[in-house]
Amino acid sequence: MATVRRLILASASPRRRALLEQVGWQFEVRPAEDAEGPPGEGEDPVAYARRSAEAKARAVSREAPEAIVLGADTVVAVEGAMLGKPADAEDARRMLAALSGRGHWVHTGISVALAGETICADVASTEVFFRQLTPEEIEAYIATGEPLDKAGAYGIQGQAAALVERINGCYSNVVGLPLSRTRALLLAADERVNAGNGEGQC
Repeated sequence: MATVRRLILASASPRRRALLEQVGWQFEVRPAEDAEGPPGEGEDPVAYARRSAEAKARAVSREAPEAIVLGADTVVAVEGAMLGKPADAEDARRMLAALSGRGHWVHTGISVALAGETICADVASTEVFFRQLTPEEIEAYIATGEPLDKAGAYGIQGQAAALVERINGCYSNVVGLPLSRTRALLLAADERVNAGNGEGQC
């Protein structure tokens, strides 16, 4: 008989929580604080997103070894340079100016861990294009406070929706969690765990 394990989301992000609730997953929230560390020298944004997601999932999994733990991390990159959460308004201003009138990539690493070990991991990537922003628009958006806790200094699900010209790829990935890919990963992880022989494929 298959074992039904509780699911833990290893993230403090209210957006990831809302996305999982939106599609009906039952889960607990247990953030992994600073488990990922900074990017390594010359580390590719896709590799970092995956490594960070794995680190978060494993960290919480060690505290709750009987549960399935989902970790995620979102990286915004423009011309290969990673944009994290802005340190302050000036940093947000710099990031938004860098994104104005061009395309950039949003990479979200997702990872599933059990008993402190990674079972499955993946990265979803979406290309996002901003229209040309005026300095006044950038200042008005910064004044909302919305950019200050988000990678790349914007949230597509909020007022920044008006800054985006188009996207190529998964919308929920830009919000913070690629739902279709996450569902597939969780189902594959569950199948692998219940197979009990380590031969399941993700």
